[in-house]
Amino acid sequence: MEKLSSLKKFYNKFFYCLFIENFNKSINFNFKKKIYRWHLIQKIIDKKKIKKYLEIGCDKNQLFSKIKVPYKVGVDPNMGGNIKMTSDNFFKQNHEKFDLIFIDGLHHYEQVKKDLINSLKVLNYGGLILVHDCLPQTQSHQAVPRYRMTWTGDVWKAIVELRCKKNLNIFTILIDMGISVVQKKRNQKKLYVNIKNFKKLKFRDFYYNNSKYMNIVSYEKALKLLKM
Repeated sequence: MEKLSSLKKFYNKFFYCLFIENFNKSINFNFKKKIYRWHLIQKIIDKKKIKKYLEIGCDKNQLFSKIKVPYKVGVDPNMGGNIKMTSDNFFKQNHEKFDLIFIDGLHHYEQVKKDLINSLKVLNYGGLILVHDCLPQTQSHQAVPRYRMTWTGDVWKAIVELRCKKNLNIFTILIDMGISVVQKKRNQKKLYVNIKNFKKLKFRDFYYNNSKYMNIVSYEKALKLLKM
C-alpha cells in the first residue's frame, strides 16, 4: 500500500477537488457484517473444488496467507505473495492457467482494466475472476490521486466498462467494500450506457447510478448465482 505524507494527502485532495470533482454526498452500502473476501474465496474453493488460485496484489498477505488451495500464486512487486514483480510483467512471462483469480493490485482504472483483460486470457473454462474494492462510499474513497488511507480507487470504472461487453457476465456482491464477480459467459444483464471514455466518469455518476452500473446483489443471492 502506497504511503502518503500529510502534505501529499493535502495536495492530492486540493488538486482533486479543484480540478476533477467536488461532490459531497455519500452512499451507505450496508455491507454484510463479518463476511470478508477470504470467507467468500475459501467457500468458492471448497464448493467448486478449485485447484489453482492466482492473486494479483497481496500487500501484507492479509488474504493470501489465509487461502487453502492445492496450488496458489501471489503476485506483488513490493511485499506479499510468492512472486515479486508487477502484474504486467507476470502476465508477460506466465504460461499457466488458473481456476480462480483475485484482483486487488493498483486501484487505478487503467491498471485494473489491464489486469482483468490479462486475467481473462489465463482463466480456465468455467473459472471465476473476483475484483476487490468495487463499491466506494464517498468521493474520497475513489479519488485518483489518492488522498486518504481507506481507499478503493476508481476500480469501479473498469467494472462499468466491462459490463457493457456481451461475453462477460458480471455482478457485484455487497461484502467487504464490494467484490465484483466476472464470468466468461453470455452477459445476462448487459449494461447500456452512452459513454465513450470511462475514465472520465465521476463519483457523481456513480452515486446516482451505482446499482445499475455495478449490478449489485446480496451475499445470499450471489451464492445462488454461483450455484453454491
